[in-house]
Amino acid sequence: MPQYTDDFRPLDTISGFSVRPGLYEEFGARLIPGGVSFTLHSQEAASCELLLFHHNESEPYAKIPIPDRYRIGNVYSIIVFGLDTRDLEYAFSIDGPYDPKKGLIFDKTKYLLDIYAKAVTGQGTWGSKPESGFRYKARVVSDNFNWDDCCHPPIPMEDLIIYELHVRGFTRDASSGVTAPGTFQGIMEKLPYLEDLGVNAIELMPIFEFDEMRNQRSVDGKMLLDYWGYNPVSFFAPNTSYASKSEHNHEGRELKTLIRTIKEHGMEVYLDVVFNHTAEGNEKGGFFSFKGFDNHIYYMLTPEGFYYNFSGCGNTLNCNHPIVQQLILDCLRYWTIHYHVDGFRFDLASILGRSEDGTPLHKPPLLESLSYDPVLASAKLIAEAWDAGGLYQVGSFSSWNRWAEWNGKYRDDMRRFLKGDDNTAAAAVMRITGSPDLYPPATRGYNSSVNFLTCHDGFTLYDLYSYNEKHNEANGWNNTDGDSNNNSWNCGIEGETDDPDILALRFRMIKNACAVLMCSRGTPMFFAGDEFGNTQYGNNNAYCQDNHISWLDWSLLEKNREIHAFFRRMIAIRRSHPVIRRETIPSSTGFPPVSVHGTEAWKNETAAYTHYIGIMYAGKHDDGTEDIIYLAVNTYWEPLTIGLPKLPEGFCWNLLVDTGRGKESIPERVSGWKEAACHSVTIGARAVIVLGAVEI
Repeated sequence: MPQYTDDFRPLDTISGFSVRPGLYEEFGARLIPGGVSFTLHSQEAASCELLLFHHNESEPYAKIPIPDRYRIGNVYSIIVFGLDTRDLEYAFSIDGPYDPKKGLIFDKTKYLLDIYAKAVTGQGTWGSKPESGFRYKARVVSDNFNWDDCCHPPIPMEDLIIYELHVRGFTRDASSGVTAPGTFQGIMEKLPYLEDLGVNAIELMPIFEFDEMRNQRSVDGKMLLDYWGYNPVSFFAPNTSYASKSEHNHEGRELKTLIRTIKEHGMEVYLDVVFNHTAEGNEKGGFFSFKGFDNHIYYMLTPEGFYYNFSGCGNTLNCNHPIVQQLILDCLRYWTIHYHVDGFRFDLASILGRSEDGTPLHKPPLLESLSYDPVLASAKLIAEAWDAGGLYQVGSFSSWNRWAEWNGKYRDDMRRFLKGDDNTAAAAVMRITGSPDLYPPATRGYNSSVNFLTCHDGFTLYDLYSYNEKHNEANGWNNTDGDSNNNSWNCGIEGETDDPDILALRFRMIKNACAVLMCSRGTPMFFAGDEFGNTQYGNNNAYCQDNHISWLDWSLLEKNREIHAFFRRMIAIRRSHPVIRRETIPSSTGFPPVSVHGTEAWKNETAAYTHYIGIMYAGKHDDGTEDIIYLAVNTYWEPLTIGLPKLPEGFCWNLLVDTGRGKESIPERVSGWKEAACHSVTIGARAVIVLGAVEI
């Protein structure tokens, strides 16, 4: 006989099952003593059935109508006793009005995936096409993971170095050498490498359950999939195909183990979250979850009942409707509490600030709720401050200072300056010094700026200096997809080459980009593989390429050790010199915290033809010793003689890196620079020098 507690004792029998009203405040499926509580809500539903399935079976073995008396307001909740959750899968069937012009499209014949499902069935093997008649179903997850003592103080924004990676692509190639390629386990095996590199935050591209087989197609004999995963099926469930082995009834355990291990290595982990649309698409798309619960609430609809498409993916989530606000808040709380996630990067985040008719809101209630939520108080909130509908809000995304932004203007302005464009020096100064024009120090400050030159969307850093044009032919759209405005430069030859001079120039350009990124105020971020010259062969929109185009080629780590060593060096310089990252105790030299220099010291030159800038940071370490760094950037195609700020007696300039020295970019020893006695130095063509002041 089942053992019941006084609080959870059956009151009714329906369809042969012992039941009672459930936990109305906990949406989804929740294990309780002797049974499972199932709770959902729908504003316009006329009736609701709970459908129970045996594992891997397509038709329910039981249909349990939820009585009207089990409904409070718009919430249905029922506890079903005596279920074997190891064999259980479930879905819902909801009946209601059908009036498409009003957005009402209820269909009781559809099997609906629980919006709050913690695990989704049927997609455990990557690239496996579901059988005909496949329907999404949910599983009940046992949440008993042992987190040990993995609580660590949050890392301040200015101290972060973010490494963006794709779970599958990071280790899928055989060159990765891991035992479980393309999985969470594969990342775990690479954590010592990342720790040695010096990064301290890992941003995972989408890990919410998604269907990689959605819109699968063949181009030139190669299967193309929804590789990136920016089409969520369920917001609360991890992608089961990213686990190295079956986690039946314990879905999410390997991801939790990964997150715990990341924290043990002193790093944070962020999720790239997609709350701007779902995989259901438009009126021609799927119908498996949100459409069947309350289509007119979850999606932005035109007056005729069609789907607004500010996401570019068929539909747009109605983020500022109170119900959807609660869903997003519940979701982020869930990942924060149950997965110990440290922060979130919001894809196409400008959609989060649109009203139900798509117009931008002055103070979006969703952003306010997320900003002040107590559970999320320590979580990083990072916005991609634009959307596919043309709304671009870099520098103005939020009225609340809790939000950081992917600084797209940093990417664009610095790409132009680094390749030598005219009329870019003034903008480059702004970007390197924390973009005060976008994030005023008195209000938001440079901690709001996530600086990047590359990310998953666009060229890799190697390709940025190997291709003048995108080469997305393999995507099958006649090279019409992807951004054509890349601000890239092929250094003289398009694509791969064996020319040693071209390769040396490309390596120097990559080092220049790394040095400037690591010496900029704000939080630096770069894309996995950039640190050893990974290439996508000119494809700047590899969203569908589950192959060598997107997979990291780890053999390049050995081939391009020169680049990898430089990245390690620059990351170490940034981490060991707080004055680069933030204002510190004032320097005793009288130097200002930040100063801008031209080819003559203390002379700021930002004319149209200016291709040299010098930035000096001055302050002190916590122990009171001087911390002075000088960044010299020459994007001119000839060497320049530059004047250096004169240091007080007893100090000299120490050379930390010089990209103009080729393979000798990193000095073997850290010692007083022989040229320091002179107050000028020659910087090579298209080169970057970083100096540090040391006591003689």
